[in-house]
Amino acid sequence: MDPLYEQRLFQMEKLTKRLSIQEADLAVCESAASFLQSAMWGEFKSRFGWTAKTFLIDWSLDEVQEKTPLLVLCRRLTPGFSFAYVPWGPELPASFPDEAKPKIIAALAKNLKKFLTPNTVFVRFEPPWIVNVENNVNSSLFLAAGLKQTAITVQAPDTVIVDLSPSCGEILLAMKPKWRYNISLAVKKDVQVNTGTIQELDVFYELLKETAIRDGIAIHNFSYYKTLFELCQKQNNDKLQIRLYIANHDDDVLAAIIVLFRGKEATYLYGASSNKKRNLMAPYALQWKVMQDAKEAGCLNYDLFGIPPNDDPNHPMAGLYRFKTGFGGKIIHRPGAWDFPYKSFFYTLFKVAEKVRKRLLNRKKKIYNKPKE
Repeated sequence: MDPLYEQRLFQMEKLTKRLSIQEADLAVCESAASFLQSAMWGEFKSRFGWTAKTFLIDWSLDEVQEKTPLLVLCRRLTPGFSFAYVPWGPELPASFPDEAKPKIIAALAKNLKKFLTPNTVFVRFEPPWIVNVENNVNSSLFLAAGLKQTAITVQAPDTVIVDLSPSCGEILLAMKPKWRYNISLAVKKDVQVNTGTIQELDVFYELLKETAIRDGIAIHNFSYYKTLFELCQKQNNDKLQIRLYIANHDDDVLAAIIVLFRGKEATYLYGASSNKKRNLMAPYALQWKVMQDAKEAGCLNYDLFGIPPNDDPNHPMAGLYRFKTGFGGKIIHRPGAWDFPYKSFFYTLFKVAEKVRKRLLNRKKKIYNKPKE
């Protein structure tokens, strides 16, 4: 083993024993790398049954002085019990060895316990770091640290990120030929893509309901999407924008998507499409328009935000994998969701219920995505 790397592992061991965490105002999360750890997201989720708790973690090690914010979302699990959830956190310094990261999460979970309500059953982490190869998650390290792998993830650990730094022509060339053809077809057939306002969210929501019925997916109520728009617009700055894109053909609304622009990254949050004129390839035109706008806005990456873990044709969302990977981005994988139990007995009961729920969800998706005869 590299002596320097071995030294870093030793330092990580020291850090786990003296990890410092303190409560902080929500504003500290403005500096978070991910929007899921941002102050805006904490305020947003607090409108829908969650309690946002924010902390400042001191990762200082010898000569290295570094602090990062942490957003923890808490919610009632069942009457008398609650749980905590850390979306895409904690954000660790880049120098941390991969082998030490699960121990760091476990140490953080132990330190968080005193800040949470006594009835908290577990805390769930969805680490943001990227693993190099598909499914290359060393589960034994997580398990040895006392963490439990979950049956269901909240955020998809796998995604596609398009590099926006090349020219528009080079971005197009990186796409699969069929995707370039579909974009040009939509333009040729006069599919119009425009940015909408908050007053046009009802158009998006009608399409979303149609999509939910067709694809067998669950959606939030209208106020969820409207509140997200209102909070983002309240920020009133160039670093955070939310945009609605709508594709039309003649008098028909064909598709719409909601995209978040934050710092150097744009993220595709929600999408919907009509059953009408699907041969006009409106979703392809929408994505291409977003990429061009995001590049113009100074974004370096466009995150298509969620795909199945691989190209298994039997996966309920196999179509989503094909669609998003065709735009030429880099496929990345994260470790998924891991729980640190505080109350083992009640956590075991919850795990059984969650596995049953996952089977029911997968069965429903397979039914809705079954080829029509």
